[in-house]
Amino acid sequence: MKRSTKIALGGMISGLCIMLMFMTGLFPFATYALPALAGLILVAMVVEFGSKQALIVYAAVSILSIFMTPDREAAIMFIAFFGHYPILKGIIEQMIPNRVLEWVVKLLTFNACIVAGYLFIINVMGISEVLDSFGDFGRYSVLVLLALGNVVFIIYDFALSRVISMYINWFRPKFLRKIK
Repeated sequence: MKRSTKIALGGMISGLCIMLMFMTGLFPFATYALPALAGLILVAMVVEFGSKQALIVYAAVSILSIFMTPDREAAIMFIAFFGHYPILKGIIEQMIPNRVLEWVVKLLTFNACIVAGYLFIINVMGISEVLDSFGDFGRYSVLVLLALGNVVFIIYDFALSRVISMYINWFRPKFLRKIK
């Protein structure tokens, strides 16, 4: 593909991701859903141009979302996990032939990224309201929520696989066949 096509598609994908991240201010209940959708859009960059170009778009969206996103927690979740996981997923699946080991690596990646993201939110950004929201659930609520997060992550991974398949088999031939 031409260099101008790469730049244009990267700009459009960045714009769509930023739009979704900005919408977290309009829909505060979508703190996790909108960053996850923004991450799904990065699939097009991975499929069309590879991981390197997708990482550039991820970096641009991450920097812009820090400054433009009204919901800081959503921005950190995009940066910590949802933005780079669609890129990392393909790398993990190519490098690890054993499905069980692949899922172990994926789950460890998810847990490490989410815990690191929340530690950053609480300790660096000083948003202690996150801890206050666990008050009535008891001291094991963080572990229960992390376990539920793992279940949702497994569903997200399957959905991401379907989106990749749909993009390659339906969207790309129908809409992007003329771009070269």
